[in-house]
Amino acid sequence: MHFSKENLSRKIIHELKYKSREKIGKILSEWTTEQLDFNNNKPDLLVSVPLHPKKLKERGYNQLHLFTENLSEFYNIPFDHDFIKRNHYSKAQALKDKQHRMETTNPFSITKNISGKHILLIDDVFTTGNTLASIAWEILKAGDNKVSVLVMAIDE
Repeated sequence: MHFSKENLSRKIIHELKYKSREKIGKILSEWTTEQLDFNNNKPDLLVSVPLHPKKLKERGYNQLHLFTENLSEFYNIPFDHDFIKRNHYSKAQALKDKQHRMETTNPFSITKNISGKHILLIDDVFTTGNTLASIAWEILKAGDNKVSVLVMAIDE
């Protein structure tokens, strides 16, 4: 989906993230399974971008968990919600201007040793790519791993 200022995809994602409409993640995962074919390049593990524990407590759930769990069940690929840890609390990317979205210092760490795996990293909205790049770098540094990325929407 394209995620722009006044379109339906933005409303859907905001309902999922900020309005306690976690079930939207299930619906989006069903749409995704209709489009996604791994063509013999199936990942070994599904990992979603984590929330900081403080933000998780504020929101009550991680909007990516149900989405990831449904993909896991459909494709028979394990998931790990604790594989990546967010090291710092910060306000939502959507509330930052473009310059401040790029300012991060070691925001994530890997919680388990893993090597030789293909990890599918899942996020809701691709904005600058900084979040995904930071996590991917940590996964790649951990060992001989491969990282693929799946996002629900792309910010224009």
